[in-house]
Amino acid sequence: MEIVMHLVDFILHVDQHLAAFVAEYGPWVYALLFLIVFVETGVVVMPFLPGDSLLFVVGALAGAGHISLPLACAVLLAAAILGDQTNYSIGRYFGPKVFHWEKSRWFNRDAFDKAHAFYERYGGITIVLARFMPFIRTFVPFVAGVAEMSRAKFTAYNVLGALIWVLGLATAGYLFGNLPWVQANLSKIIWGLILVPGLIAIFGAWRSGRKSSPAA
Repeated sequence: MEIVMHLVDFILHVDQHLAAFVAEYGPWVYALLFLIVFVETGVVVMPFLPGDSLLFVVGALAGAGHISLPLACAVLLAAAILGDQTNYSIGRYFGPKVFHWEKSRWFNRDAFDKAHAFYERYGGITIVLARFMPFIRTFVPFVAGVAEMSRAKFTAYNVLGALIWVLGLATAGYLFGNLPWVQANLSKIIWGLILVPGLIAIFGAWRSGRKSSPAA
């Protein structure tokens, strides 16, 4: 329980934690950023790390002169692309076995099924859209691997999605993250970055499920 509370605190106050890390460890913050984004996008059992809010805060820190925006974006792009490629490879190799798993504390089968239905309905563009959807973005590359999507096609969507996700949110943070109103309401903005895309994804999966259900 204590670990969960620390994780929630880190997600909701990622700006404070990153600023403190920069002050104490300097350039090592780029390694930390790479690790967080790579693990969130590349490890199927780690869908809860702060992706969208992290990118926005990184942009804000760069706007305040604490870190380099070009270097941070380069590191984050590498982490996002390599993370999805790793996740895809895991799905491609282990996918058939995963379908036999039951729900466990380490693998949420319900979330996997929703991601699978979402992917099947919308095809390759899902890889791009899923970048902006917490939890879903961790499962979609895995499902693409399970579905044996061609690596060339997956890589193209992977790179495109990473560019839009990283550059879009980091630039938004750079331009707006240090405005007084944004600073005063940053925790609410972080909640919005977490909840709004997630609710949209859940609603989309629910509608898809209703349409695919046989009539009573």
